[in-house]
Amino acid sequence: MADRKSESGPKRRRTATPTAPGRRGHSDEVSGSGARSRRTAEQYRTLQDEAEQKRQAKQQGGGKQGGGKQGGKQGGKPGAMQAGPRTHPEPPLPKQHQQKPGLESKLRPRPQYKAPEYRGSGKLADMVAIITGGDSGIGRAVAVLYAREGADVAIIYLADEQSDAEETRDAVQAEGRRCLLIAGDVSDSRFCQDAVDRVVDEFGKLDVLVNNAAFQEHVSSLEDLSDEQLQRTFRTNIFGYFYMARAALAYLGEGGSIVNTGSVTGLEGSKALLDYSATKGAIHTFTMSLAQSLVDRGIRVNCVAPGPVWTPLNPADADAEKVSNFGADVPMKRPAQPEELAPMYVFLAAPSCSSYISGEIVPVVGGETMI
Repeated sequence: MADRKSESGPKRRRTATPTAPGRRGHSDEVSGSGARSRRTAEQYRTLQDEAEQKRQAKQQGGGKQGGGKQGGKQGGKPGAMQAGPRTHPEPPLPKQHQQKPGLESKLRPRPQYKAPEYRGSGKLADMVAIITGGDSGIGRAVAVLYAREGADVAIIYLADEQSDAEETRDAVQAEGRRCLLIAGDVSDSRFCQDAVDRVVDEFGKLDVLVNNAAFQEHVSSLEDLSDEQLQRTFRTNIFGYFYMARAALAYLGEGGSIVNTGSVTGLEGSKALLDYSATKGAIHTFTMSLAQSLVDRGIRVNCVAPGPVWTPLNPADADAEKVSNFGADVPMKRPAQPEELAPMYVFLAAPSCSSYISGEIVPVVGGETMI
């Protein structure tokens, strides 16, 4: 690829604009996107209410409600596998339910994202990364480890998640790196372009894009899946990935990388997550196809496909009983904590670790064997 280096440089690289006093790590609502993202969060809650009413009606009528691997089995047993440096929570977890989009600050127990035993070694020194859905869950844990490895980070999130985003910013800054907060909706193509431009204006370049934002809502059958939910799921989960990647390619050069978040449901399917699992399968195929498209430009594209992970996504979807047993049906008998996923995102972003890896879907699914 060295002989093509002159062709692979950024097309629209900008000169960094000095950060004004008091602006470090501030929240920036691009082109009125904060108001739009608040409307998106309200739509999330409307779709959630509609889906919950349908599920309750079926339960009251004696109908069977579709499950799925993400839902967990009833009666999760103790004795989950604990192979890390500290103990992680296992089912039964406290029964809880949240309105969408969900806040990590309200989860009990709080998700573990700090990875205290992880030692940074400069794998991402002086790089710049964008993480969508970076306010909480996997995105927050990735932001913290990227900072620990030497990167400045911009996170994109819905305006309703501001308090979580500020906690993530504080965690990144505690690692000695800068964090830019951008509220907005990745289903809006114009916002995605404006957000990427804003990051490059602030930091002067872009090296890594992590597509991680997601919408999820269980339905019992295809007949219960509304047009509105179908469109919202696809616009967030796959259109948003296309929009962000397209905008980022104006700046990513040779050695840059894109890391997408897929799902075990995109590999195995899920009868109660028809739309969500379809988008995750699309993300996997998008990853492989884009990797082929960008290989001559020296840009790597990979995907992490998690199993159950303790984040706000599921308590803002499943009912309290299922949340209590979330993750009990995988071989390790518990959900992953975000800090257990984040090192894979470091590995796939760091040229020193994965320079010969592109187009891969990497399952992190709690002991299941994926072929």
